Amino acid sequence: MTDVRSRVQAHYGTSGLGERILQALAAAGKDLERLTPDDLAPVDQFHTGQRGATVRLARLAAITASDRVLDVGAGIGGPSRYLAHTIGCRVSGIDLTPEFCEVATMLARLTRLDALVDYRQGDALELPFEAAAFDVVWTQNAVMNIADRARLYAGMRRVLRRGGRLAVQDVVAGPGGAPHFPAPWARGPEISFLLTAEATRAALEAAGFRVVAWEDTTREALDQALARAQAAAAPAPLGLHLLLGDAFPAMMKTSLRNLQEGRVGLINAVLAPA
Repeated sequence: MTDVRSRVQAHYGTSGLGERILQALAAAGKDLERLTPDDLAPVDQFHTGQRGATVRLARLAAITASDRVLDVGAGIGGPSRYLAHTIGCRVSGIDLTPEFCEVATMLARLTRLDALVDYRQGDALELPFEAAAFDVVWTQNAVMNIADRARLYAGMRRVLRRGGRLAVQDVVAGPGGAPHFPAPWARGPEISFLLTAEATRAALEAAGFRVVAWEDTTREALDQALARAQAAAAPAPLGLHLLLGDAFPAMMKTSLRNLQEGRVGLINAVLAPA
């Protein structure tokens, strides 16, 4: 477990990320004194579908201003800041990667959302929160690196209050065979633990959840990947290449190929404690 954890941290961790983002914001003409979550959207939505997918999942989960939300695998905080800014809810984020948490905290301060969002470094398998502490547990493209889904989902259920919701966007294994690498979540199979949509649903139900909504959004993900590939050009100053480094072009090509060949899919779901 420790070896997998360190490999995952090494995959996502990158020194100087905060400074690169600040430099890219300046190059894109953004005013750091008046920075908004919209300004950050090209770089801080590190998941399939980016900002549009966050909007879609928030609507599916019917999140309100009174909800207390936990974002598991918060990355550099894009979804949590979107929820806080547009809906007004309070969000706590947890991520295994220390650099992500540091940058998320910096960007919350720059967008003046630090009263509504907070971040801490930690393991999704050991959620450091009291039972029934949250109205919503939220996760987007975060569980692909976690093999022990039973423990993960049991922990998520523990921190949800009665009547709460689990909002999920997951990359799932498709019928086309093992995924090609490098992928955004792994440079090789050692830290990749995809389940099929059916196995994901079964694991969630076994952990005590019932399905409220379940959507296969693979077609939309493929359409977006094709549009991105057709519009390929030199990257703008602000984008996900800042997080993925030199591997970014190869990862984008592999992501498209995996979707085209049916090796991965995408689901959106909302579940409630049974």
